[in-house]
Amino acid sequence: MNYIYYSLLMVLPFFIPIELPEYIKIGNERTVEIGGDLANGRQMNDLSWAWNSSNACFPAIRQEKFSGNHVLYYTDLPSYSEMEITLIPNDRTSNMSLYAYEVGKVTPQNTVPSLTQCIRCESDFKWEFKRRGKTQDHTRKVRNIVALKNPYQVVIGVAGAEKLTNGGYKLKIEIKKR
Repeated sequence: MNYIYYSLLMVLPFFIPIELPEYIKIGNERTVEIGGDLANGRQMNDLSWAWNSSNACFPAIRQEKFSGNHVLYYTDLPSYSEMEITLIPNDRTSNMSLYAYEVGKVTPQNTVPSLTQCIRCESDFKWEFKRRGKTQDHTRKVRNIVALKNPYQVVIGVAGAEKLTNGGYKLKIEIKKR
């Protein structure tokens, strides 16, 4: 009897449905801006998906940059297009990070933290050191989200750095033809 009970405990967590992120519809204008707040997100205790070599979103030594609440969205990326995503915190002193990854179709199984592999993942966060010839302000930008022959869906994550759990922001998504 105990064997059955423990077996069920091991299996049941895998049947709990994970919510899909909020869908953002991008019309023919190919640019959309939405507002959000980290207070509407959740902390993600396991970030190992990000430094898994099948995702390579950000290295483990940068996990503190993604240690606060995460708010997830997803949208469509048409074929022969390139997406650029800009995160603009309402408060210039808020330390937020941004990531985005491409998949064929968004499902609970490929939504972080369950992501095992993706087509491409990019991220941006506050630098610890100055970079020669470059400057960084409070905004974060992800580029090189590309679809060639096949269309994809893109999951976008806004995360608080250094355990930040609230703060408003604007997210600007632009799609350009390639």
